[in-house]
Amino acid sequence: MPYVVTDACIRCKYMDCVEVCPVDCFYEGKNMLVINPDECIDCGVCEPECPAEAIVSDSDPRAEKWADVNRDFAGKWPNITHKGTVPADADAWKGKEGKGDQFNEESGEGH
Repeated sequence: MPYVVTDACIRCKYMDCVEVCPVDCFYEGKNMLVINPDECIDCGVCEPECPAEAIVSDSDPRAEKWADVNRDFAGKWPNITHKGTVPADADAWKGKEGKGDQFNEESGEGH
């Protein structure tokens, strides 16, 4: 079961998860990351690294709404393999509920 990035990542995008992923399955959007479920090997090392607690197993109920977003946008956004610059206001957004309306479909830069 692959892991899924949920809306808890939106506007936080800490990227600590990217540094530990052994298969580089993260893709970068303008204000969040996603995991390519076809590349994820279900190792789980990314989940505890996320300060925003935005990464969950696809069997977690929180993943349901975001699994398709991860799949769809992993095919559109650039791969990211190194931690980039964290948004200046990431800590202000950390822990906020219901950030789905802040989702931005634009791609990030990738690294």
